[in-house]
Amino acid sequence: MLHSFGGGSLFGRSTGSAPPRILALHGWARTHSDFDAVLAPAPEAGGRTDPELDAIAVDLPGFGATPAPPEPWGSAEYADAVAAVLDDMVSPVVVLGHSFGGRVALQLAARRPAQVGAVVLTGVPNLVASPGSVSKAPAPFRLIRALHGIGLVSNGRMEAARQRFGSADYRNAEGVMRQVLVKSVGEHYEEQLEVIACPVTLVWGDDDTASPLSVAKAAMTCLADATLIVAPGAGHLTPLTVPGVLRTALEERLR
Repeated sequence: MLHSFGGGSLFGRSTGSAPPRILALHGWARTHSDFDAVLAPAPEAGGRTDPELDAIAVDLPGFGATPAPPEPWGSAEYADAVAAVLDDMVSPVVVLGHSFGGRVALQLAARRPAQVGAVVLTGVPNLVASPGSVSKAPAPFRLIRALHGIGLVSNGRMEAARQRFGSADYRNAEGVMRQVLVKSVGEHYEEQLEVIACPVTLVWGDDDTASPLSVAKAAMTCLADATLIVAPGAGHLTPLTVPGVLRTALEERLR
């Protein structure tokens, strides 16, 4: 069942029976339901049932049941919107962030150190800027974009080029969410990594092509207290492929 959080601005699901101490933030074009198997796993075939974790998993603005932001937000503005949920939780909170949600989690930890006691990150792109972490647009697209900028290419042809050369996420995004995507893709987070004092666990698939393991290893050098857990064959969608690994990481940080 969906609930509203943050004064009615966000929607999602709460699990467990005690006041929540975990906040889960999903990836781009995903929803809170990605964390179902992490926070509230179904009974196993042998009859074992793990208890629900006391948590809130929200739909970030523009995804699931939560309306899109009024303007192109970056991860900092997303963190400001999510911060209202912390006031309904028991501090210190453990924040779990996957992919885009991990960007928001970092901003949240940097901005609310008194409320965020630990962070679990998984599959978060571009944590640290490096020559290998930013891909350049194809030359034909850069040419069309330049000609569009001086009025020699129509809006229609420019949009056709975006559809041809853009990523699947870019092609599928519409309106303000496309602008949000463009803004977030250009971000990196050395400043946030360096000011976060709370413990951080990084859970990474060794075959993650959206955010390679090298990204996590580079982030480790910027963090004061960090642990890296490598999940073989987990890919990018770790909340779905290795929910048990994420659950264990959360339980460790709760302790």
